[in-house]
Amino acid sequence: MAATLSLLLVSVSVGLSNFAGAIGIGLSGINARTRIRVGVAFGFFEALMPIIGLILGEAVAGYIGHHLAGYVAGGILILTGLYTILQGRQVKAEETGPRELQTHRLIITALALSIDNLAVGFALGGLDIPIVLAAATMGVVSVAMSLAGLELGHRLGRRVEEWSEEIGGAVLILVGIAIAIGILG
Repeated sequence: MAATLSLLLVSVSVGLSNFAGAIGIGLSGINARTRIRVGVAFGFFEALMPIIGLILGEAVAGYIGHHLAGYVAGGILILTGLYTILQGRQVKAEETGPRELQTHRLIITALALSIDNLAVGFALGGLDIPIVLAAATMGVVSVAMSLAGLELGHRLGRRVEEWSEEIGGAVLILVGIAIAIGILG
């Protein structure tokens, strides 16, 4: 139960970066085709990266033991959360005029937003979470948050986008602390 809660909280937390990215895309105008393209690209990379990280994390957890793995997992999530907050503060505002979302830009954006899932997947590898479940959960949560971000970006503007990276980073840090001290995981 605790591992499932950890997975869900982490999925929402890392999905917030997609939420933020989707808000930025939504600001430039969206249609049904854009919604599908963003949802598929963001969901694919959000599911792929934790698989790679989980495979590596499970291998390492076998070597260091599950007790120490909780501290390592917590530390990785805390560092990832701090990095997410720092990156969120360094992002410069882009032009908001209408423009077509180019495929190569979408893929690069989706890949960049999912890099943190490699570290998160690595951290979750020490928590005995099935790889397919973790990847599916992160992918589904990512698609849902991306679609919500597109819609909010389209309707609300940049104010919401400005804080989503910080909120996502803070949740990662809190989940990391909870895993490290044994509350979750």
